[in-house]
Amino acid sequence: MSALPNRKSKRRRGLFGRLIRWTFALAFVGALAGGLLWFFASIEGPLAKNKVVNIPKGSSTVDIAIRLNEQGVVDSSIVTMIGITAVRVAFDIDPKAGEYEFAAGSSLIDVLRKIKTGRTLFYKVSMPEGFTSWQVMERLKANEILVGEIENPPAEGVLLPDTYLFTRGSTRQSIIDQMSSAQKKFIEEKWPTRAEGLPFKTPEEALILASIVEKETGQPNERAQVAAVFVNRMRRGMRLQSDPTIIYGITRGQGKLDRPIRRSDIREKTDYNTYQINGLPPTPIANPGRASIEAVLNPVETEHLYFVADGTGGHVFAKTLAEHNANVRKWRSWLRDQREQQQTEEQAATTGQAETQPVVEEAQATAEQEPEGETSGSSAASVPAPTQSASQQQQSSVTRVVEVAGRSVPIPKNKPQRQ
Repeated sequence: MSALPNRKSKRRRGLFGRLIRWTFALAFVGALAGGLLWFFASIEGPLAKNKVVNIPKGSSTVDIAIRLNEQGVVDSSIVTMIGITAVRVAFDIDPKAGEYEFAAGSSLIDVLRKIKTGRTLFYKVSMPEGFTSWQVMERLKANEILVGEIENPPAEGVLLPDTYLFTRGSTRQSIIDQMSSAQKKFIEEKWPTRAEGLPFKTPEEALILASIVEKETGQPNERAQVAAVFVNRMRRGMRLQSDPTIIYGITRGQGKLDRPIRRSDIREKTDYNTYQINGLPPTPIANPGRASIEAVLNPVETEHLYFVADGTGGHVFAKTLAEHNANVRKWRSWLRDQREQQQTEEQAATTGQAETQPVVEEAQATAEQEPEGETSGSSAASVPAPTQSASQQQQSSVTRVVEVAGRSVPIPKNKPQRQ
């Protein structure tokens, strides 16, 4: 009777022993296989030089392994497939689509690590401060890495100029959305910190003024001063008289004005011509950067009402019209000296060839060829134009406003035609 239980007990012990042996055997085989896999996965790969490989969206494990093998990144698509599967199971991570740059000699471990972390290759597109929305869209359309159409063209002034990163296959609309969201976030952050008593009531109006400041000066240390001049003028009910608003009224932000500002442009009443309208234009005239927005929200405390170019790329500011007119005379004198110096140099270089052309024709050609700057830096003032003869008035239709707002200031001397 007692022998039967002993047989069952021995049988159970035998089964348990075999199970343990099989378990150890399988563990040994697994460890050996894992060790061999790790050994081979650590060996330097076949790439002779760095290479970029694009992994499309929706790629399966097999697709990725085959693509890496075909591109010469790995030696074996089967081993790579096993490795990717292990990554997916162990870390519950699916490889991200995008472009990956693999270094020369990358081992399978290096490849799997890069795919696991999703370190794809990024590109960048830079949008300068003061770009109009049309210019932004044109730059995005010209980018060959981006795809798709711009489905929702942005309004003027709603984009934040900056450098934006993206991966291959990103859409142009996604960059527009990023720029719009960035500006909205920035405005929401800065609007509550604005100074008291500003002559505008909404963030939208602040953006309009900031866009004018952006186009008036390219000097970072001047933005707050230029903003202060316009804020002071608005508080007094004075017109802004900004040249860039004239230009925008003509071009609507689609490219540069291919001629000088004319007296007729100053007299023409458009929705944007701040020589003819009171207050702000209906929309921004460009996309202002962070510094211009901050300058408008917190302008410096000053009594300045006017500014004019100083000949060095910056501006000189004035509190009264008399001071401003004196600064204008200095500006004219500087222009005169520049014209005379240039004339002397060109006459010496061309051995008198410039004298073979009539003076009036030279002046006319120069006025037509002289480019209008993107940031004109005009002053905010009404400067009476000198009395002109009939022949001079005929030429004044193409006389450039030499960065003095209010009225066109004639170029002091005829500039020799460039050869």
